[in-house]
Amino acid sequence: MEATSARGPLRGGIDLGGTKIEAIVVDAGQTVLGSSRHPTPSSGGPEAVAAELVAAMRGACQAAGVEPAALQGVGVGSPGVVDESTGTVSTARNLPDWEGSFALGPALSRELGTAATLGNDVQVATDAEFELGAGRPYQSVLGVMWGTGVGGGIVLDGRPWLGRGGAGEIGHVVVRIDGRRCPCGRRGCMEAYAGRAAMEARARRKQEDGTSTDLFKIMKDRGRTKLTSAVWAKALERGDKLATELIDEAVEALGAGIASAQNLLDVQAIVIGGGLGVRLGEPFVQRIRKAMQPHVFNDANPPDVLVAALGDLGGALGAALLVSRRAEGTPAPVAETPPSPT
Repeated sequence: MEATSARGPLRGGIDLGGTKIEAIVVDAGQTVLGSSRHPTPSSGGPEAVAAELVAAMRGACQAAGVEPAALQGVGVGSPGVVDESTGTVSTARNLPDWEGSFALGPALSRELGTAATLGNDVQVATDAEFELGAGRPYQSVLGVMWGTGVGGGIVLDGRPWLGRGGAGEIGHVVVRIDGRRCPCGRRGCMEAYAGRAAMEARARRKQEDGTSTDLFKIMKDRGRTKLTSAVWAKALERGDKLATELIDEAVEALGAGIASAQNLLDVQAIVIGGGLGVRLGEPFVQRIRKAMQPHVFNDANPPDVLVAALGDLGGALGAALLVSRRAEGTPAPVAETPPSPT
């Protein structure tokens, strides 16, 4: 039997990130009734990630006092190219050993006993900000999630835009021709300069070459195996020169890349979230806004640039909204593939 509250059916939402998995159970009013946070596996491929997603969702259900099978459904925001119709995720390179395609939706449905609906992680977080958070006053929004990578989500005329399944990949806007190698394998992408994974790789190389930094000492003191957003924030607080240099570089890349996207889309507002975006907050959003200014073509009417209002829960709330969208029969628009020339 489907679980309900006084405000309607209960739904699950999971935000799958490069370093953490956030699972929640919400009612129809988006009130969080239970939550669970697990680290994202660093090895084991898609199967290990799927198992951790199931464990996190069961933990959230236990906190909410409901069985997973009684949920109306579970939504998942995942990195990579997501095919909503089949529930498959492809080329999610910020996840361990995930180079090909994996049917994540069907795997979760089998284990949890309820339908699983998938969407791109940044798009669902943008949808949540549009419906519930900083994007509510606007009809067109670009969401930029600054974390392990740099992802984008797009809402145009009040509707999410997915293209053919790969729209919003703002992290792969080129900010330098033949520039630094990106985790995607290409060169010069914004993510190569601003993504947390790329920044960590550069910090490690710099330290090996003799550059002094407290980044990795802070990481170990906090019991982490990666340079999380909290580690970067603490290093900046201490005035660490390498952390400051790399974050400054990231801000400049974000300014150029986001401005380029704005020149194409001309949205009303840009919402900046993700692990680093939320952790560093308004002072750094102001810096990104300033770094955009020299590159924005319509500089007489620039967009509003805002911090994500939903914080760490934005991705999971957006994932839960996928379940509502599926129940209402209103899938996000996907551009049709043009017919092959004959």
